Amino acid sequence: MKKKILALVLALVMALSLAACGDSNTPAGSGSGSGSGEEPVNISGDLVICSSATDLDLEAITEGFTALYPDVNIEIITCSAGEGVARVEAEGDNPTIDVFYSGLNQADGDKYAGIFENYVSSHDSELPAEYQSNNGFYNYDHLSSVVFCVNTDLEAELGIEINSYADLLNPALNGKVIISDPTSSSAAWNNVSNIMSVYGNDSEEAWTYIEGLMKNLVIAGSSSACFKSVQQGEYVVGLTYEDGAITLVKDGATNIKMVYPSEGSSAFAFAAAIVKNAPHMDAAKAMIEWLQSAEGQSYRANYVGTVRFTNENVVVEQSWLPESDTIHWVTRDIDWLIANKTAMLDKWSELYSQYNG
Repeated sequence: MKKKILALVLALVMALSLAACGDSNTPAGSGSGSGSGEEPVNISGDLVICSSATDLDLEAITEGFTALYPDVNIEIITCSAGEGVARVEAEGDNPTIDVFYSGLNQADGDKYAGIFENYVSSHDSELPAEYQSNNGFYNYDHLSSVVFCVNTDLEAELGIEINSYADLLNPALNGKVIISDPTSSSAAWNNVSNIMSVYGNDSEEAWTYIEGLMKNLVIAGSSSACFKSVQQGEYVVGLTYEDGAITLVKDGATNIKMVYPSEGSSAFAFAAAIVKNAPHMDAAKAMIEWLQSAEGQSYRANYVGTVRFTNENVVVEQSWLPESDTIHWVTRDIDWLIANKTAMLDKWSELYSQYNG
């Protein structure tokens, strides 16, 4: 009931602010190509979203957006980032998807410029400079921070304690550490990027560490396996992200802990983007505006309680995440990661094939 009341309050606030903007029939971003801030009041029909986000994240988006636009029918297609991009590319000039949400991060640069619409939300200036769009089509709405998901029962059985990257090299963890495939999973690339940021980009120390980790590592078929299979007792530790791991705890799991590596954690800002020539363009633009607004992000932050958001005006009243100042953060060189992503993943694949060929 509280969530429905919050949604109605936000709907009233947004409706009043839209009325103050002028002509309520003007499509979002009409005439500018970069977001004018004039969101359409009367939108109906379908809106197709492709996403690798969790079910709760997508539920929050669906409920919050349709409280504002009740005549919009949202269809969610869930898949990995790599699968989603492949589908959008395959559909070419006849897309069936309108919005691509999550799975797109800062280190992509302009790699996907050919498949996304040049559209940046009018709320972009409300974000810190480091999270504002760096390519003209990504809208960074939330952060994904690197963590370990640890099965505390299995950890105790092995007589070890996992707090750091160094701890993952323990021979007792042979075949018991899981990560998704960084060549197709944004969550796994997030983790590889953090290792580079901790040990030095493309440094000998970083690759020596990764080579040691390979001896204990298993590659998962999906990002969610890196926390779900750990909770189910198949693996001791998963290299994953905050939202996935802490959601298990929020849902009542008592055999899981979320660990920020003591050497340091960092985050990518993840984005939403409109597919080029989206079939439901007005609804797609309205969704981007809502995802970037303080109202939309506040609604989602309090609905899920497991995600950090980008708008500086977000109000969070309930969260399962630790305060930011309690975590050892390291800085990422985003430009370097953009320029070197392909080379780093090629080297990763070469090493992995040596140990698992």
